[in-house]
Amino acid sequence: MLRIIKGSEVATLDELTVVHQRISSFELMERAALSFVNWFTNQAMSKSSRVAIFFGPGNNGGDGLAIGRLLHKHGYSIHLFSCFESNSGLSSDCQKNFELIPFGVLNSSWKEFQKEDFDCVIDSFLGVGIRGELRHQAKNIVSKINSFPGKKIAVDLPSGLPADTSCLWECVQADITVTFAFPKLSLLFPEHAKYSGEMVVLDIGIPDSIYEQFNSYFFFLREIDLCAFHKTFHRFSHKGDFGKVLLVAGSKGKMGAAMLATKSALRTGSGLVTCLVPEDERCSIHSSVPEAMAVFYDSEINFSAYDSIGIGPGLGLDKLVLLERVFDNFPYPVVLDADALTILARNPYLFAKIPKGSILTPHLGEFERLFGNFESHIDRLKFAQDFCVSHQLNLVLKGANTVICLSDGRQIFNSSGCRHMATAGVGDVLTGMLTSFLGQGYSPEAAMICGVFQHGLAGELAGMEKVRSMIASDLIDQIPASFKKLGVE
Repeated sequence: MLRIIKGSEVATLDELTVVHQRISSFELMERAALSFVNWFTNQAMSKSSRVAIFFGPGNNGGDGLAIGRLLHKHGYSIHLFSCFESNSGLSSDCQKNFELIPFGVLNSSWKEFQKEDFDCVIDSFLGVGIRGELRHQAKNIVSKINSFPGKKIAVDLPSGLPADTSCLWECVQADITVTFAFPKLSLLFPEHAKYSGEMVVLDIGIPDSIYEQFNSYFFFLREIDLCAFHKTFHRFSHKGDFGKVLLVAGSKGKMGAAMLATKSALRTGSGLVTCLVPEDERCSIHSSVPEAMAVFYDSEINFSAYDSIGIGPGLGLDKLVLLERVFDNFPYPVVLDADALTILARNPYLFAKIPKGSILTPHLGEFERLFGNFESHIDRLKFAQDFCVSHQLNLVLKGANTVICLSDGRQIFNSSGCRHMATAGVGDVLTGMLTSFLGQGYSPEAAMICGVFQHGLAGELAGMEKVRSMIASDLIDQIPASFKKLGVE
């Protein structure tokens, strides 16, 4: 997994890379610019497009100048807009790129920008080095960029956005942020969505070993990380080896949630899936998921007969006693979602009863019901970290970049998923997947990493076909394709 470091450490990261790879800082900047241009030219942007580039005096501005030079070579019409009064304060690599501005590329003051003259704006004014609120002129430049009604692409960070903390002032409102090497932490905060837009992370050839020299609890989960966390099964494996899981889910009027969790557990590979449901709803489970078994609320249940238990989808809020029965009779990690989380919020004494290593899966609203309101996402993450460490529990904070919060304090941001997953039942599918992986013998960490990433990947695959018409069942149908894409059998 890719370590997410502080904005103040980026210069050190660059220096270590330069020494390790025996290149100059200018060559590293050129590499970043090339990666941006390769991405840009694959976006079906017409060569007749008129591109404005706002550049500052630092290395972010140097990136913009290099990008402008390379796009000019590709035949794009480039107009540079300088965001400073004098060239005397340019960083050394920005100065080198300034001297390489090709003939035919206009360079004007930002004050001369006319929004109707361009089809696209590239923002390379300010980068990771900003400290505190913007000065008056910087605010005016940001306003000028934001006045452009077309596509705005930010280089590394939208100008004005701090790298690691929440922002309390106006920043460039990018449609796309193309960030280099690793995602800057603030790009992953939901309150910054209007600034960051879509996020693209470009590899510029910095090896993971260099990141290991930095201390950070934050990580970024990528597709290439997944195979190392998956178990393999031999040809003599039988259904018992793939886990016996119990899903405590469903109530009158909410059996769909139980069905979705059950189907997703089966599609994720569970050998035997049993549903604990109201007896008068047994027909709905048997008819919709014939591969599943059912037991009933008023029966004697040997919870220890199962390898994993998932609790919550469609459960109803009157199952406090049942929840306590599970906690008292099953010593291994469980998955808690939906109504189970609301019961916890109403009965906080239960936190002490939850088996160590268990996985709580709240979305933002459920997180606030459990723990209260927070001013910023970084505050929310800090609370989640302290909670997980002190209770020895794990937490999956669901959202656009779902965060896996581990009991050792690490927090892993997911990179898979799409906007079309914002639909009813998708969380129930994740519960089924997490419970399935636990039942197959995965550690809680591996279950969360594989479950969260493949849940998002299946959502991407379903979203490509169904777009905004996607429903949770479509995501379940793509779970097998997610295994194939990762090369997991």
